[in-house]
Formats: sequence, C-alpha cells, structure tokens
Amino acid sequence: MKKLTAILLALVLLLTLSSCSKPDEAAKITKIGIIQFAEHGSLDNCRQGFIEGLAAEGFVEGQNVTFVTQNSQADFAIASQIASSLVDVDKCDMICAIATPAAQAAFNYAQDKNIPVIFTAVTDPVGASLAAAEGENPGQITGTSDLLAVEAQLKMIRAMMPEAKKIGILYNTSESNNELPLSMYNDLAATYGFEIVASGITAGADIPLALDALLPQVDCISNLTDNTVVSYLAVVLEKATAAGKPVFGSEIEQVKLGCVAAEGLEYLELGRQTGRMAAKVLKGEAEAKNLPFELITNSYLYVNKDAMASFGIELPADMADRAIDVLAQ
Repeated sequence: MKKLTAILLALVLLLTLSSCSKPDEAAKITKIGIIQFAEHGSLDNCRQGFIEGLAAEGFVEGQNVTFVTQNSQADFAIASQIASSLVDVDKCDMICAIATPAAQAAFNYAQDKNIPVIFTAVTDPVGASLAAAEGENPGQITGTSDLLAVEAQLKMIRAMMPEAKKIGILYNTSESNNELPLSMYNDLAATYGFEIVASGITAGADIPLALDALLPQVDCISNLTDNTVVSYLAVVLEKATAAGKPVFGSEIEQVKLGCVAAEGLEYLELGRQTGRMAAKVLKGEAEAKNLPFELITNSYLYVNKDAMASFGIELPADMADRAIDVLAQ
C-alpha cells in the first residue's frame, strides 16, 4: 500500500511539473514581425542578415523565436496594412522594418503599444522622423542606416568615365529616403565636374517614359537606394543599354544584375548589425529609444567586368586592388 501511494504521489508530482512547465516554455518564444517594403536583393540580404545576427546572439528560429514575415511589394498602403496586422492581429513582441516606408508604417502602429521597432536600410532616420539627431529617439525605435557613399561613387564614376558631364538619377518622389542622398549628389557633383539631371516618378509604371526623356540628356545613370527604381532595375538596364548609357548601382546585387559598378554597402552585414541591436533590446540590455541608430561607414567597390566591357569602360589601375568582381564570386 505504501509503495502504491508513493507511485501515485510521484505521478501527481510529475504531472504537476509538466503542466507548470508549458507556460514557461511558451513564454520563452519571442514573436518578431518582419515587414519588408519591397522584394529586391539588398532588402532580401538585410532580412537574412537580421535573422543571422539574432541567431548569433542566441535568438534562433524554432527554438526561442518565431518570425512573421511580410512583404508589401513597394506598395505604401499595403505596408500600412501589414504593420497594423503585425501589431493588432499577430501581437508581435518586436518588429523589424526593412526600408524607410516600412519603418514609418511600423512605428506609426507600434508606438502606442510600446512595441520596439528595429529598422534597417533606412537612409536618413532623422529626416524620416525615426531617430533624433541628439538624445532620446522619438519612441521605442532604433536601427541601422544605409546612407550612400555619394562622394566615393562620384569619384569612381569620374575615374571610369573621364569625359562624362551629366549623371542621370531616377527617383520616386514619395520615398523620403531619396531626399538626403539626392541633395548630397547635387552638393558634391560640381567638385567632380558633373551636373546632376534628376527625374522624379510616383510609381514603377512611370519608369519607361521617364527614362525615354532622361537618357538622351545624360552620359550615365547612377542609382540611389530607391526601392521602386531598384524593383524595376531590369527595365532600367534594358532601356539604358539600348541607349548606350551605363548604369552605376548602389550595392552589390544591382551590379550582379548588370550595373557596371558601385561603391556600396554590404547589406548582409548591415542586417547582421541590426540583428545584434535587436538582441540587446530582447535581452533587456537597453531600450530601443535609448540606442542611437548605427551605420556602416566603409563602402566596397563592386564591379561587373562584362558590363564594363560592353560599354568600353576600363578599370583604372589604382582601383584594381580594392575592386570586387561580382562575376568571380
């Protein structure tokens, strides 16, 4: 009888411990919403890098974190809908917002719920009202910037096209992330003997006609990190090639697709950096509002030698040592 009682007590204790452990285990799963504004290589790399950066800090998908990933396909209204759903329907504990419009939409819905937003690939966080120039951020939000190395890009274009005079820039007037780099191009162009000819669009459907008007005026095109233009890069490259005008990209994926070269960031690393920042917040080491946004200061010279050869562009000898041939990777 005593033996049977002991067994029953042991079973009761085991069941009690088992039932108690389930809420604890569930509590360990952190739900992170990922809202990506558009589908193209640099933003895809940011997303992958973000997940890798979190994993390196102990937040591994399927173990203690789960992701709800959505892509707004460069549609501002859809980005807003996704942000609302991640907050009110999915009840995410954190949101990673990739690109400026996604970050603005996420913060708009998350700020009143005190849900931290960690952004990446935001060109001008201060100008987009997502960060403070000094002191505390506007709320539980921080992240990383992908501000272009504009002067390095102009210097590269001058070295590769010594006779060029006019650079064309196509940009979406609705994307606030274009304002700062475009102003930097305008401010610095004369230093390198260039004139900037900018053409604004409001949607991807505007690109073919805008290019028909822009290409005859310029010697080449230089891309910003404009999500609409990059999403239609195949159209840009087709029309520019037909017109005999090279396109310079703003990061490695654009060069892989046919741009001749770029002084660009490494977006996988930018994403990893963002993941490490998110881990600090999840670990309770800091609040998002107290973390200044970060950026990568170094650029890399990416070249597509086949594309360069098709336009008769040669790589200057003094640039060869640091050039990364995307076709050889």
